[in-house]
Amino acid sequence: MASKFHIKRNDQVVVIAGSHQGKQGKVMEVVASSSRARVEGVAMMKRHMKKSTEHPQGAIVEREGTVHVSNLMLKSVFDASKRKKAVVATE
Repeated sequence: MASKFHIKRNDQVVVIAGSHQGKQGKVMEVVASSSRARVEGVAMMKRHMKKSTEHPQGAIVEREGTVHVSNLMLKSVFDASKRKKAVVATE
């Protein structure tokens, strides 16, 4: 049976919990097997690339890691909720 999530690719989301709380971006990919999603500009990690035709010297590339879907909320829902007011008040 396929998993069903409250978010899908190209949705605008806000991270509501964890070390990246408050960041927002577009969902690039949903990894159903681990219930995680890759969000543009969130959870950036460095990846060491081997030498190749694309990277003749090798490289350290920054790319997005994954965030658990339970830590994400649709931006439209977030904007309409009390959470936005709480975040604005603490800043």
